[in-house]
Amino acid sequence: MVIVIHQTASTENAFLYNEKKVEQKAAVFFHSRNTKAINPFFFDKSHRLKELTNIEKLNPRVKNKCLHISVNPSADDSLKLNNPIIRKEIDQFMQHMGYGNQTYFVYKHKDLERTHFHIVSTRIDKQSGKKVKDNHERQKAQNFIKELELRHLLDNRKRSEKPVFKFSAQSRNIKQSLESLFYHINQMSEVNSKALYNETLKLFNVEIRKSGRGHIVLVTDGNGKVIRYPIRLSKFKEKPNFYQVEKKTSIKERIATSKDERFSQGFKSAFMKELLLQIRKKDLTKDISKQYRLKRKSKRK
Repeated sequence: MVIVIHQTASTENAFLYNEKKVEQKAAVFFHSRNTKAINPFFFDKSHRLKELTNIEKLNPRVKNKCLHISVNPSADDSLKLNNPIIRKEIDQFMQHMGYGNQTYFVYKHKDLERTHFHIVSTRIDKQSGKKVKDNHERQKAQNFIKELELRHLLDNRKRSEKPVFKFSAQSRNIKQSLESLFYHINQMSEVNSKALYNETLKLFNVEIRKSGRGHIVLVTDGNGKVIRYPIRLSKFKEKPNFYQVEKKTSIKERIATSKDERFSQGFKSAFMKELLLQIRKKDLTKDISKQYRLKRKSKRK
C-alpha cells in the first residue's frame, strides 16, 4: 500500500481533475463524508466544489489550502481489500491525519492500469476556520500504513516503493493515462525546465517531438523506437508544462534551453537517478532543483 500526499496548491484544480476523470469514464464517484447532502454525487460538480470553497473562505490568508491524497493499493492488496473495507480505512486514515470532521470526496480511478483512489478536501477547518495542523504529515501517513498492513495481513516487503509505471505497446486508455502523467509531473516544482521535463517523460517511455507547426506525443520502447501511434499534443486537455501554448520560441528561450541540455552526461545521469527515486517515494520535500543549481555553479568554477 502506498499513500501519497500531493503538493497541490489549488483545491479547485485537484477537484476538477478528478471530476474530469469521472466525465471521461476513467474514474467513478466512490465515497464522501461530512457533506450537507446525504449523497452529494446526486448533484452537479459546482454543488460539490462550492462546499469546499465556502469552507476556504473562512481563512483566505492561507495560500496552500488544498488537501489532495492518493491511496494506491498493490494488486495483492486489492484482493484483500474490498470496497467497504477501503471506505472504512479511508475514513480511519482521515481521522488519523486530523481531517475526520472535514468535508471530503473520494474518487476511484482506473486510468493507470491499476485501481487507486483520490481524496480531495481542504486544509481549512470547517468549524474554526484555522488551518489544520500538518506537522510530520508524511510520518503519520507511514505509521497508518504499517497499522493497516498489520490489520489486514498485507505484504509490506515493498511498502516503501512506489509502483513504477511505464507505458508500453499494451497500455490501455493511452490518452487518459498520458494526461494523468502530465498532471502529476506538472505538480513537481523540481522539474523546472523544458529539458528536465523531457528527461522525466523518458523515465516513463514517453517523448514529445516537433511535428510540422506543433508537437506529437509518442510512446517508445525506452530506446527511442516508437511503439504506439502518435497523438497530437493539441488533442490533450491536460498539457505538459513548457508546452502549454504551442508557439515559436524566441532566440533567448532557445539559448536558455540549450544551456540546460549542455550539462554533462554524468551529472545528468546522477540527477535523473535521484529524481526517479523522488518520484518513486513521492518525497518531494527535498529541493532537488536547488542542488542542481549549486552543482552547476560549482562545475563552472
